[in-house]
Amino acid sequence: MTDATNAQRQLAEFAEQLRSLGWNGHFGRSLAAMDTGPGRVARVISAQRNLFLVADGAEERLCPPSGRILHAGDDYPVTGDWVLTDGDVIRSILPRMNILSRGEAGSRNGRSGTALREQPLAANLDMVFIVCGLDRDFNLRRLERYLTLVYNCGLAPLVALTKADLLDDPEAARRQVEDIAFGVPVVLASMLDDRGRDELASRLGPGRTVAMLGSSGAGKSTLANRLYGGEIQATGRVSDSVGKGRHTTTARELIRMPGGGLLMDNPGIREVALYLDGDGVEKSFADIAELAEGCRFADCSHESEPGCAVLRAVELGRLPPERLESYRRMEREMRYVAERRDKSANRVEKERWKPIAKLTRKMK
Repeated sequence: MTDATNAQRQLAEFAEQLRSLGWNGHFGRSLAAMDTGPGRVARVISAQRNLFLVADGAEERLCPPSGRILHAGDDYPVTGDWVLTDGDVIRSILPRMNILSRGEAGSRNGRSGTALREQPLAANLDMVFIVCGLDRDFNLRRLERYLTLVYNCGLAPLVALTKADLLDDPEAARRQVEDIAFGVPVVLASMLDDRGRDELASRLGPGRTVAMLGSSGAGKSTLANRLYGGEIQATGRVSDSVGKGRHTTTARELIRMPGGGLLMDNPGIREVALYLDGDGVEKSFADIAELAEGCRFADCSHESEPGCAVLRAVELGRLPPERLESYRRMEREMRYVAERRDKSANRVEKERWKPIAKLTRKMK
């Protein structure tokens, strides 16, 4: 075998290894368009402070970020990112296909008195499993928030209802979720009889990346173990008194599944704060958006306007009042997010012009 043939074979093997980690044409085109020097492509498998476990198919290794990334502050690797490494240092991040983000806990609606900050959870995903236990964790209003968060990030959701064995009629719970999650797959899962396992595993085909979101104790780690076919994630018992679980998952890590996909378990989320400004509210509340088309006024707020088709639907019992109130809360929150973004942009622009203004005053 010639050196050229051997090099081509090694390149083909390397490309196949990258595809098994989720590499696709989007990242190939992004890499080709980047003005960068030589480097080795790898994917961030997990993030721990200033160290990142990356994989390139051939090996996994811990890499710190370069000084430029460390001090830039506005673009930092997260689990799921594709990066270029130089030796054992992450030199640059490839443009993301998408990113799953939420508002940092404690800053929702500005209650902390500080600016709303982004908390990136994962990048370059194909789907998000929203995991909800059919015990005290079952909450339709919280599910609406999860759906809105996922839609705002431009991602496809699936709702996994775990602990289905706890209910005599879990199908009734599934129907309740389907009534608020239009067109979203809803899967009943149970650790006792492996219910839903095959349906969920089918979403984890070769090269696909899925992240799980849910509260502590919702059953995410147990579900990960079932999908993997072995104990790979620690699990904890849910408190009988408060119905909450401990944070058994403490890091966001991509797990290579037997079927070829990658699954990321997330630490439990207590506060589902929205951050990205997208069309999540419209998609999560498609029924209200459809009703609103019949309102007398195009800018109807569905509060007290005459001829409001949404309020009429509430009066007739076709729309639960608590769902309308949930819609109003998230509409207000998204306006707040947009306003904070505009104010932050204006602040940045003012800071940029401040030295020029000082120089102009001195010249005068």
